[in-house]
Amino acid sequence: MLGKKVPAVTFRTRVRDEAVGGPNPFRWQDMTSDDYFKGKKVVLFSLPGAFTPTCSTYQLPDFEKLAGEFRALGVDDIYCLSVNDAFVMNAWAKGQNLENVKVIPDGSGEFTRKMGMLVAKDNLGFGMRSWRYAAVINDGLVEQWFEEEGYSDNCDTDPYGVSAPQNILENLKARAAA
Repeated sequence: MLGKKVPAVTFRTRVRDEAVGGPNPFRWQDMTSDDYFKGKKVVLFSLPGAFTPTCSTYQLPDFEKLAGEFRALGVDDIYCLSVNDAFVMNAWAKGQNLENVKVIPDGSGEFTRKMGMLVAKDNLGFGMRSWRYAAVINDGLVEQWFEEEGYSDNCDTDPYGVSAPQNILENLKARAAA
């Protein structure tokens, strides 16, 4: 993936809009890969599912806590992507009290498939989901790639470490010092 452009995909998102009114003031808004990645430096991390233990206890909260350190190294945005729909991703973001990390719903798995990271998680009752990975993306191009080992369908384990925010920060700091 290094040096490759992220795939061109349209994401179906839900955004708060008070003009909608009622108890659920949200509307559909299509967002493209360019909307998320063009003209900025971002960290994208992708994981098997919203509300799952490793993702909710370590990975997402740690990215949220360390966002200031990423910004200090020139990162404009931090995105969490999962093969979940916009309703699930928004509920998860709300439950995690996110202020710094933005969620991207890849409900159909199209972006994940085109990134080569779609795996079967039928052994967990999930269906097709994302393998855990992260990337530093600059103006739509993958500059750094952090893929957990053992990529496979129905993996018995859920490796986590390579795509941890602490590891990505360490790599960004080393590049900045070089």
